[in-house]
Amino acid sequence: MKILAVGDLIGSSGIKELKKQLDKIKQTEAIDFVIVNGENAAEGMGITEQNFNEILDLKVDVITMGNHTWGKKDIFKFIDHPKLIRPANYPKGVVGKGYNIYTCQNKKIAVINLIGRVDINILSENPFIIAKDIVEKIANEVDMIFVDFHAEATAEKIAMGHFLDGTVTGIFGTHTHVQTADEKVLPKGTGYITDIGMTGPKHSVIGMDIAASLKRFETTLPERYKIANR
Repeated sequence: MKILAVGDLIGSSGIKELKKQLDKIKQTEAIDFVIVNGENAAEGMGITEQNFNEILDLKVDVITMGNHTWGKKDIFKFIDHPKLIRPANYPKGVVGKGYNIYTCQNKKIAVINLIGRVDINILSENPFIIAKDIVEKIANEVDMIFVDFHAEATAEKIAMGHFLDGTVTGIFGTHTHVQTADEKVLPKGTGYITDIGMTGPKHSVIGMDIAASLKRFETTLPERYKIANR
């Protein structure tokens, strides 16, 4: 069985590229199951109902989120949809699901979404403890477990990889929008990569307009981010 994980969709251009490429990739690579991170789908922050439906129309199996989960109020209309999961280590009682179990090719596939705590301004629970609790709870119910760890710090992601090594099928990082070159199978058999990168404007600063980004860094003055146009 082949699983495809797609890094952060950046705005309408990211969705457009997914529409253009996904069927081709699925056919060429014989993909069975698709996970897409959609937390930047609404022009960089959150996801709208229209974005959500556009992505689902592409036969995506699950959409994961991250630090911009609540960026658009639309999400409360579809937060309980079974194909949408938000970070499992948001505080107890928060709406939505942090993981779900899906059936594909007669296999049970669990997908868990987590958010990091290092250099991310979100008051979340400890992702290591939450991940361990979930994995222990579902281990005997599923054939495979995949984790989207939406985190800033590479050290935190690498540590999570070793922490869960041998207990989950694969861990992939999202959030930094830059693909790393450290894909590997960890010593106990878990597939791992620190970050799978983004799907969005190529001529950009992690998906954002270059001029606006440079102004922020050069002058330290506030400048509203906007999505790059190509």
